[in-house]
Amino acid sequence: MENEVLEFDIGLGGASGGVDDDAVDIEHPVDDEDMPDTPTTVSFTGAGSGEIFLPEGDLLDLEPYEGMEFESEEAAKAFYNSYARRVGFSTRVSSSRRSRRDGAIIQRQFVCAKEGFRNLNEKRTKDREIKRPRTITRVGCKASLSVKMQDSGKWVVSGFVREHNHELVPPDQVHCLRSHRQISGPAKTLIDTLQAAGMGPRRIMSALIKEYGGISKVGFTEVDCRNYMRNNRQRSLEGDIQLLLDYLRQMHNDNPNFFYAVQGDEEQYTGNVFWADPKARTNYTYFGDTVTFDTTYRSNRYRLPFAPFTGVNHHGQPVLFGCAFLINETEASFVWLFNTWLMAMSGRHPVSITTDHDAVIRSAIMQVFPDTRHRFCKWHIFKKCQEKLSHVFLKHPNFEAEFHKCVNLTESIEEFESCWLSLLDRYDLQDHEWLQTIYSARRQWVPVYLRDTFFAEMSITQRSDSMNSYFDGYVNASTNLNQFFKLYEKSLESRNEKEVKADYDTMNTSPVLKTPSPMEKQASELYTRKLFMRFQEELVGTLTFMASKAEDDGENITYQVAKFGEDHKAYYVKFNVLEMKATCSCQMFEFSGLLCRHVLAVFRVTNVLTLPSHYILKRWTRNARSSVILEERSADVYTNYLESHTVRYNTLRHEAFKFVDEGCKSLDTYNAAVTALQEAAKRVALATKNERRGSTVNGRGRGELASNGSRANYSSSNHLGSSIQHLSEDDMDKKVQELANELEYANRKCEVYRANLLSVLKDIEDHKLQLSIKVQNIKISMKDSI
Repeated sequence: MENEVLEFDIGLGGASGGVDDDAVDIEHPVDDEDMPDTPTTVSFTGAGSGEIFLPEGDLLDLEPYEGMEFESEEAAKAFYNSYARRVGFSTRVSSSRRSRRDGAIIQRQFVCAKEGFRNLNEKRTKDREIKRPRTITRVGCKASLSVKMQDSGKWVVSGFVREHNHELVPPDQVHCLRSHRQISGPAKTLIDTLQAAGMGPRRIMSALIKEYGGISKVGFTEVDCRNYMRNNRQRSLEGDIQLLLDYLRQMHNDNPNFFYAVQGDEEQYTGNVFWADPKARTNYTYFGDTVTFDTTYRSNRYRLPFAPFTGVNHHGQPVLFGCAFLINETEASFVWLFNTWLMAMSGRHPVSITTDHDAVIRSAIMQVFPDTRHRFCKWHIFKKCQEKLSHVFLKHPNFEAEFHKCVNLTESIEEFESCWLSLLDRYDLQDHEWLQTIYSARRQWVPVYLRDTFFAEMSITQRSDSMNSYFDGYVNASTNLNQFFKLYEKSLESRNEKEVKADYDTMNTSPVLKTPSPMEKQASELYTRKLFMRFQEELVGTLTFMASKAEDDGENITYQVAKFGEDHKAYYVKFNVLEMKATCSCQMFEFSGLLCRHVLAVFRVTNVLTLPSHYILKRWTRNARSSVILEERSADVYTNYLESHTVRYNTLRHEAFKFVDEGCKSLDTYNAAVTALQEAAKRVALATKNERRGSTVNGRGRGELASNGSRANYSSSNHLGSSIQHLSEDDMDKKVQELANELEYANRKCEVYRANLLSVLKDIEDHKLQLSIKVQNIKISMKDSI
């Protein structure tokens, strides 16, 4: 049974028989199997109006016969097609004859669509592989109707063959035949209305079937409805494209920092446009380390070919980096888009990028961002699995939970591989095509392969739902280009207001601290509110973990971190005491930019009281948008003291442990170690005494400096040299010690000045941010009052 539509050469045109103007006499038919799958247009008008003529009255029940007359060729064609619908076959135009005198058509032959045999054209298939070969429908049927024009202008039947060499189609299936699949005017109106309301082809067809009382009375198939809706969208986009370009030009004229680009040029528009407003470009300078490129606004529940670039700000909220309309989604188009976006973002490549699971997008990213880590959106893969594995989910209710556990909760590549194979074996899915496809791409979406790269997610198991989130609630299934930019601007305003509110809450309210830890207090003053709450979860979580030393290679100490009685679920933290750097097997810091509870547990047992500066990412702090690079750790003198004290403490303890391990091996080493410790104790006591004496000297020096000016403590090098010449060796040592103490005091004073200066700069930045928040709030209140 055919599933195609005949399009005549009148009205919309189509498969009229393939008239060749160079032919003098006989014209050859067109192969209707190669025609597009589009329904004909039905109009209840008379012949000669440019529309298909439908016979009325008694003609509907007649069978063709030789000598039968028609007012026009179109009337004869419509009659034979009506007869074919009643009998149960599809028609097409086979051949035509033109007048040698004026070239007008004087003879037509209409045949059963199964007439003849397919013409296998070697030239068309020689250099290309046919991926989806069409079904053979031609079986050499002889049924036909021939008409020719009389001198009077009327057309008369000159030949009629009734018999077919194949089975005819029953009445309840005849609507599937190509020449009888017709979308009527009322049906088009209903489709347009339902499409504007956001309904898809399947739901629209259900409504039409209910309205007309059955699929056979609708007169066309879901494929026809889908094609008609697609053409509607295409025509709508083409009609609105000038509106889009006018909007972008106006925005650029208002602000030269508004960036937009059109693939090709604006005179020969190819369908792809990109733009980024100044705020989007600024957002990227602060938060452009990880990017999400979302192409699902059309393929999912949306109907626009709309693709935004987004990221995550310091409050964990989505921020915009630019937008595109992509009507043409070829690899070349994506390459153009990524290069254009990169140019708008000053050529700075992101660390990571997340997209939908698409081979074309992946190929383009590899060309434009070769060093950027590419990830497929895990959430969309799970959603696709619900479709591809629906029969498995129904048959095995526990499968989905086990599948999620295998992907999200495995701690190593080996564990994931083992769990995956076990899952396939247990449910007999070794040969499932979709599972094989996503398994081959596992390095692009399974978390255990991606933890070493920053993606700005708060935890390893977080659902990757950043895609489809920025414009949710604004762009929907009924949005067209006329409405789009109003909703687009409303979305930007809403997102900006949410960020202002989060800034205000961070700056004007203090979080409740749950521990006496200086580290928690430090984090509460550095991080934004949401990020601090997430850090606080990890810090409090350390109370349930035990950290014990598992290995010491002299440079790094490896700690085993686990809950009491759960050593089989242990994490391993390598800690370099001298550099104050730790790495955990869970790799949470690498993935999210926040330290995990396992590293914090090691910090607790090693007396690390505050966060080392290299573990505070500026993009998560309340000053993330600040243009001043502040070393937050130096802004608090007490915090600076705690850190330096912690480094000295850990270094000494590390060396002491090694000394004890060596010293207790034998009695001789033990005695030597005890002697060395006694000598060391004397030296430490002497150093402590000198430090106290130096403090007194420095105190006296400060008084002299205050009363006599700088000359009381500072003299020229010549004067110092002559004084030293008259000193004894003991006095010289004493003098050197005094000068060293004064130098140490000067260094400390410089550190205090530096810390105070940075503190002032920080206060200025905080004040500037608060003023910005107040201005935004005033603007919002003024807008609301208007």
